[in-house]
Amino acid sequence: MQDSTTPPFASMHSLREGYSALVLGTSGAIGQAFVTRLRSDPRCAGVTALSRGSQPAFDLMDPASIERLAPALAEQGPFQLVLDATGALTLNGRGPEKRLDDLNAQALLDAMSVNAIGPALLLQQLLPRLASGERVIWAKLSARVGSIEDNRKGGWYGYRASKAALNMLLQTAAIEITRRRPLAVVAALQPGTVRSGLSRPFVGEQALDPLDSAGRLLRVLDGLEPDGRARFVDHAGQAIPW
Repeated sequence: MQDSTTPPFASMHSLREGYSALVLGTSGAIGQAFVTRLRSDPRCAGVTALSRGSQPAFDLMDPASIERLAPALAEQGPFQLVLDATGALTLNGRGPEKRLDDLNAQALLDAMSVNAIGPALLLQQLLPRLASGERVIWAKLSARVGSIEDNRKGGWYGYRASKAALNMLLQTAAIEITRRRPLAVVAALQPGTVRSGLSRPFVGEQALDPLDSAGRLLRVLDGLEPDGRARFVDHAGQAIPW
């Protein structure tokens, strides 16, 4: 349900008229919601939606499939907005670990592959498709549990560690990206607790609707100013400690 104090998302005003958007991970609830929101924006000229089932397709655990994306998108873009909504909490039937005794080497490696390494490779391969000489945004869904400073409950070892690694990769990349694209905004996003396949086993109906979360995140991104570093923010625009 839309918060009555927050205006509904209408348009990305900070990007140029006729901007192009790329959304990665559109098989998930928030990825789908991003596509819906952007296609309703009259200032958006087009949205390219990619996932494991799209054409072209990619798999976060298959680096070769990620390498094939850039050539496949050669006729599209350049993009002013890239939203990476990929990620997973439960992998191969394993949910988040509650105790140190629950750690499993392969599960930890899988979490890193899906939540940190795969997204970093997407950024590596698709950065050339990001426009230059104008305001652009690269935003990646992260999670509040990836904040080292904010960790007060423990548990969820693999998911926390992989999101913390993701945040470091984004921050490091942002410093490099803004040397050549000084108007670029790079952001790690906390979408809130959203009703989705990822969160269904852990939350109730009090969670945010995906369209509500997507609209909030787009408004936050629209208001961020480039400052040479990545930003870690939630759906209300509040900064989260790294």
